[in-house]
Amino acid sequence: MKNVPFKGIIAYPITPFDENEKIDIPLFKHLVERLILSGNHGIAPLGSTGVMPYLSDEEKEAVTEATIQQVEGRIPTLVGVSNLTTEKTIHHARFAEKAGADAVMIIPMSYWKLTDDEIVAHYDAVAQKISIPIMAYNNPATSGVDMSPALLKRLLEIPNVTMIKESSGDVQRMHYLRRELGEDVAFYNGSNPLALAAFSAGARGWCTAAPNLIPELNIKLYQAVETGDLEKAKDIFYQQFDLLKFIVNKGLPRAIKAGLSIIGENGGNLRSPLKPLQEAETEELKKIITTLIN
Repeated sequence: MKNVPFKGIIAYPITPFDENEKIDIPLFKHLVERLILSGNHGIAPLGSTGVMPYLSDEEKEAVTEATIQQVEGRIPTLVGVSNLTTEKTIHHARFAEKAGADAVMIIPMSYWKLTDDEIVAHYDAVAQKISIPIMAYNNPATSGVDMSPALLKRLLEIPNVTMIKESSGDVQRMHYLRRELGEDVAFYNGSNPLALAAFSAGARGWCTAAPNLIPELNIKLYQAVETGDLEKAKDIFYQQFDLLKFIVNKGLPRAIKAGLSIIGENGGNLRSPLKPLQEAETEELKKIITTLIN
């Protein structure tokens, strides 16, 4: 399997802000270090959890550099570089490569509905400007674009596009990719509640923000799958299922920040228009986390 640097649990750090809604880089580095020390297999800044669309170009570059500096090559890094325009996506992809990222992740952000040909051309243009691999990210809930299995198959024909992250919530797409492309296709689950089903379908890894709160359970699930212990995998998955549903339903940045506070970690502030969880929601999350860590 060529140019596929990721396997296992790929953790998404949040982007913390100070009281003036400026990025807190020292705190960000601390949160990245927590994810490394807890045993995750990869780090993916500037995704949905990291509120990438809310950041300026300069802030994205600062977060990219801070991640590479903190990781220091200990585990692979996957940097989100998506933008509305191909030109800006290329700019961020080239910056990430120069900074030392192992791969970049691209979701086809759109105001106007893009055609399949436009999406393929977008990825191809970026791929021609960098040498590191690209993970194509399908998440219609956040991008407004739902890439069909047939389109994902076309994207994998672009040499640099070697990985697919599927977050539509449709596990059948993963089965389709495996059936159509064989054992060599590297696809990753991005839908937290489908983690077990995705691994069963052959997912190579799980891209998730959950390790900010429950890294041991996330990693144990992957290890159980790797050893073929399905019963153990089911048990571990069902333990964390309520938390996985909660953080998705309430919004990853809000939920992860609240969860970090509950476990005694500083998660920083959010950037407007995002606001913290309501008191009742925080109490609900506290009950879920307390059950898992006690």
